[in-house]
Amino acid sequence: MIKVRLYYHGPFVLTLAVLWAGGRVCAQELVSLPNASLAIIAPKQATGLILAQAAPEYPAVAKVNYLQGHVQLELTVNGKGEVADAHVLAGDAILAVAALKAARGWNYQPLTTASGRSGFITRVKIKFTLNYHGINLTPRQAELDFLRQVKPPQVVQHPEDAPSEDVVHMRLLVNDQGQVVDKEISHTGQAQFAAAREILRRWTFHPAQWGSLPIAAYLDVDVPVSASSLARAVAESGSR
Repeated sequence: MIKVRLYYHGPFVLTLAVLWAGGRVCAQELVSLPNASLAIIAPKQATGLILAQAAPEYPAVAKVNYLQGHVQLELTVNGKGEVADAHVLAGDAILAVAALKAARGWNYQPLTTASGRSGFITRVKIKFTLNYHGINLTPRQAELDFLRQVKPPQVVQHPEDAPSEDVVHMRLLVNDQGQVVDKEISHTGQAQFAAAREILRRWTFHPAQWGSLPIAAYLDVDVPVSASSLARAVAESGSR
């Protein structure tokens, strides 16, 4: 455990602990494209490189619904020590948005290599914990009770595209403003991913709602990929 911060909210104490997840990859293992030049380093090694690390803010809607648990992130740090990308590997959507917002502002000391300063990839685990006296409710029960009250996010504009020969399945993390802040894609080629990403940028979303309150949530979508959009993606990748 690296940090424990206490926040006082009404009759209870909110404890937020930031922990680093263990990993089985070695420090010099390389990852697949497009970050093949970056080393994956062990979480313990990344901990020693931290220069600035603000704790996430505990979302109010999560507090009142007793939502807690771990959010696991994969961070890509550039040669300046900035978090260039953060991706959710696991965790409640509302807590995940808070974790992403905080982690994207963290700073690290870059790796020192024979060729100079270098970025890296690592994994972190952030634990959100609420201490309520007299409340006998497991995190899983709280999450299920909450989700039963939630209206999921919706695609509100789906532009007419050419007939598609294929679809790319994506799991999106849509924040409370209807913005896609993270995405996970099913196994597919780089060109299919690029084509699907460009199509996705033309879509707009209504956020999920808890009553009348917009909230973050996950949304599974199938993005149609036509032959023409795939050809454009291949051409653009070849011109870079």
